[in-house]
Amino acid sequence: MASAKPVEVEVLVYAPTMFFHCQHCEFVWQQTEGSPRFHHEQLESSIPEDLRQEYQRLSNWVLDVAEACKGRVIFKIIDAASIEGVFKSLRYRVRRFPAMIIDGKEKIVGMDFERARDSIERRLAS
Repeated sequence: MASAKPVEVEVLVYAPTMFFHCQHCEFVWQQTEGSPRFHHEQLESSIPEDLRQEYQRLSNWVLDVAEACKGRVIFKIIDAASIEGVFKSLRYRVRRFPAMIIDGKEKIVGMDFERARDSIERRLAS
């Protein structure tokens, strides 16, 4: 029998960061030509190219698993450089990123997506 409780996957990763104005100001800035260019430049310069490519591969994997599991997996992406990311890194003793924490029990460090998916599928089946 499949699990009724969704599997929670916390993903600790260096994430690209973009800063926005308040909602009202952002609406006004969206009407200018400078805002989209500014946000694109900000995204481009927020992390190095290799980390951005790594983040894209991770993002593609998350979307693929989320689509395949149809709501039975909940992903929480946590920026490793944030306060929450530092706390989770200490709690789970993670020193390299990305790291996937599955249901708060299993830790998979690195880009071993196949192993992470196998773990998720085992938890869904139990």
